[in-house]
Amino acid sequence: MIRSHSHNQLTLPEFDWPFQAALDEKNRWVTLSRLIPWDALSEPYCQKLSVTQGRPAKDARLVIGAVIIKHKLCLSDEETVFQIQENPYLQYFVGLPGYQMKAPFAPSLLVEVRKRMGQGVFDRFYEAIIEQLDQIQPRHMPHSSHDDDDSDNQNSSTAEEGSKPTHQGKLILDGTVVEQAIRYPTDLSLLNEGRELTETLIDILHANTTLKKKPRTYREKAHSAYLAIAKQRRPSSKVIRKGIRQQCQYLRRNLGHIETLLTHWPEGTQLPIPNWLLHRYWVIQHLYQQQWEMYQTKTKRCDHRIVSISQPQVRPIVRGKQNKPVEFGAKLSVSLTDTGLAHVDELRWNAFNEGKDLKGQVEAYKERTGYYPESLLADPLYGTRDNRKYLKQKGIHFAGKPLGRPKKVTDQNRAELKQEKKQRREDYRQRIPIEGKFGQGKHAYQLGYIRAKRADTSVAWINSIFLVMNLMVLLKIFFAPWKQVMPNTLLRVSCYGQTLRRYFDDNPARLSLMPV
Repeated sequence: MIRSHSHNQLTLPEFDWPFQAALDEKNRWVTLSRLIPWDALSEPYCQKLSVTQGRPAKDARLVIGAVIIKHKLCLSDEETVFQIQENPYLQYFVGLPGYQMKAPFAPSLLVEVRKRMGQGVFDRFYEAIIEQLDQIQPRHMPHSSHDDDDSDNQNSSTAEEGSKPTHQGKLILDGTVVEQAIRYPTDLSLLNEGRELTETLIDILHANTTLKKKPRTYREKAHSAYLAIAKQRRPSSKVIRKGIRQQCQYLRRNLGHIETLLTHWPEGTQLPIPNWLLHRYWVIQHLYQQQWEMYQTKTKRCDHRIVSISQPQVRPIVRGKQNKPVEFGAKLSVSLTDTGLAHVDELRWNAFNEGKDLKGQVEAYKERTGYYPESLLADPLYGTRDNRKYLKQKGIHFAGKPLGRPKKVTDQNRAELKQEKKQRREDYRQRIPIEGKFGQGKHAYQLGYIRAKRADTSVAWINSIFLVMNLMVLLKIFFAPWKQVMPNTLLRVSCYGQTLRRYFDDNPARLSLMPV
């Protein structure tokens, strides 16, 4: 028998509201809020605020919690505010005293937060997470794999002397490119966009003058010439070159008209142009110079090449990937510890050799943890002679193929060479987690699609994603003992429909197995 229900809309009093009781203690946001060191995160953020200027600042936990929610759920600024407004668990997470119907802040606040949160603030956040992890690991984590008998004896002897070990843990290094949310740039499309913006500038400037005749821009003819090439499926290089020359001529004419119109405003007076359009006008001038120079020299490269008028900091980065030979965004140099915490050590908008940052990354690891790593896992790009010499001086094992010609295989060294090859293969497998970390960020947290417009806000956007991923590692480590202590028992409890409380009521001694 098929039962149908009425789909008439209920009134609000008729709707069953389940939140009259207390919130669920096992909710993910409740659990995460108890693990985050809010006081340690609030201190570096509050140092960026002014005590005497501006309106009263929002609570640090409210702001930082909103940033975590935004990147954990991959939301826009507006949607983040809506989710906090509608969800009582999220309001508890950001530290509100109770549920409220109105929005806690405007979406524009998140833009201002990204402007003031620089790389130094996120470095302090990373240190706070490390301290929190040190408090959890001794109680919840088993001994690591490198703590064998010899190391235990050594560590015990050093502990008796009151000194920390000089080498501990593993450090994994690698680089990646974080792409910005821009359309694929072409020379012809950039020139067409610049020409359209200059036409808008001419309209605004002419409307604020007493001139009767507007400068001629040939906008319809220029637009038709651009579409005649852009609509072709595969235009030839000769056709594209001709179109670039035409668009450069139109753009040069418009720039000349703008310079003439600007003479009607004396120096020091305010121009009737919005700031965003004035900023694009400066970018367009550099764009024209680059495109005209490349046209005359018949080249496709130039220094500091502009690929986006709205985001002039973005540069093309050639890495030779199979699917994406050219990427447009910021290049990162990231270090990953054996606990799973990732840190952005270097962020630049131009291409750079990440292998040159190895010494700084190792010293930063020493400063944060108090000891050097036992081994360093990285691509062959990091295995230069200078880096190998530095690591040998510090007593750090580099997991990489030795330089020079391979040794001649003989009956005496055959087993030794086979063991070294096996060890290198194992070291290569241990380097895979950092590739997984990049994949997690790009696919689960949209690390490969940064929607911020400014350079400083993009830096905060990227670091916020790594902050969320580190917090997820903290949450995973905290709950790891539950899977190790009672995996089969919890399965049986769920299968028979019993509750966890009944499981412990039957035998109170099992509470001793729980992590403190």
